Amino acid sequence: MARFGLLGRRLGHSWSPLIHKSLGSTPYDLIELEPDEVAPFVREDKTWQGLNVTIPYKADAARLADERSPRVEALGVANTLVRREDGSIYAENTDVLGFGFMLDQFLRGPLALDGPGPLHGREVLVLGDGGASQAVQAALAKTGADVRVISRHGEDDYSNVPGRHPNAFLLVNTTPVGMYPKCPATPLPLEDMRRLRNLAGVLDVVYNPGLTGICLDARRLGIPFQSGLAMLVSQALYSSELFQGRTLDRSLVSTIESQIRHQTQNVVLIGMPGVGKTTTGRALAHLLGRPFVDLDDAFRLEYGMDAGSYIRANGEDAFRALETRVAADYGSRSSLVIACGGGIVTRPQNEDLLRQNGTIVLLERPLESLPKGGRPISQAKGLEQLARERMPLYRAWADLDLRCTGTASGDARAIVKMIGC
Repeated sequence: MARFGLLGRRLGHSWSPLIHKSLGSTPYDLIELEPDEVAPFVREDKTWQGLNVTIPYKADAARLADERSPRVEALGVANTLVRREDGSIYAENTDVLGFGFMLDQFLRGPLALDGPGPLHGREVLVLGDGGASQAVQAALAKTGADVRVISRHGEDDYSNVPGRHPNAFLLVNTTPVGMYPKCPATPLPLEDMRRLRNLAGVLDVVYNPGLTGICLDARRLGIPFQSGLAMLVSQALYSSELFQGRTLDRSLVSTIESQIRHQTQNVVLIGMPGVGKTTTGRALAHLLGRPFVDLDDAFRLEYGMDAGSYIRANGEDAFRALETRVAADYGSRSSLVIACGGGIVTRPQNEDLLRQNGTIVLLERPLESLPKGGRPISQAKGLEQLARERMPLYRAWADLDLRCTGTASGDARAIVKMIGC
């Protein structure tokens, strides 16, 4: 059987096997090698037919090939190797093609432009000067855009970006800033983005988390944005075409994107204390076949005291600071059902922590049906006062709003229908 795979040093979790299974390039392995093992494997192991290559071995992939595409010759790096029938090895850089696909999709979709033509002469800022940046610059060069690279190492650095580039039309992040697990983070401060008055869109080649820090900031400012999942899938499609020697349907990109989002996006339940987030969350996790996390339980396991006892002993502010740490941990993960404490919305930074990989669902039911026992803040303030303070925040955070059906199982089924899983 043909052998395909992803070659790297530390691969961890990768979506590449799932993507290539959907594309038809299987069996597909994750191949972790040390630097001194790369050349013997590529040149002497005759069992593989096609390889994707990730950092730190993209330059090695270009060097070890018998023939290189013009893109690889120009950039000096390759992310795809194909063994031909005569045994020779061909190198391609489908990252360039993948970003080109993502860019065209973004321009025609959210920006409603007629493809890349309108980019000609317009200023595009590319954050970072590494390997991903080289691929992005190569794709942008074809559009005639005025590409400006922002780098910590060059003259055009991150100081006063808005002052030097007030007419920037697009912003593309190619740095690893904001990538899991150090997320959400952004290489460009929110206020700098706000000052780019002509900015029409933001792209990020990072795909995990689903919404990176720079995308969350764009969302906050009402600027169209897209993170790197489309690039990941489309570069895989171009690789798979080379592996299989056939053309694939381009609609597979959006189909696989949707599949990955459904499988990996967290479902985050928020709402008033006692509304049933925990019982509904457990029922929902059972239906979806996912792990369930109650952030209050996670707090107790981490700090050895339940939320109510900690608040009574140390005060609400101390509890909220630690609750944010717990939210940061679980919000950065994938494929979970998460039930939040009722006060999670009282710290604005928690929203990004939960939204970066999650769909936020608000559960609502009448105040008179909510219990107060064992809930110190509900008892101290009263449910009516809590509702006045928190309901506007819940509604502002929520992607979906569910009026509870009366049972946890009914609520879980309703959420499944709402999110389309």
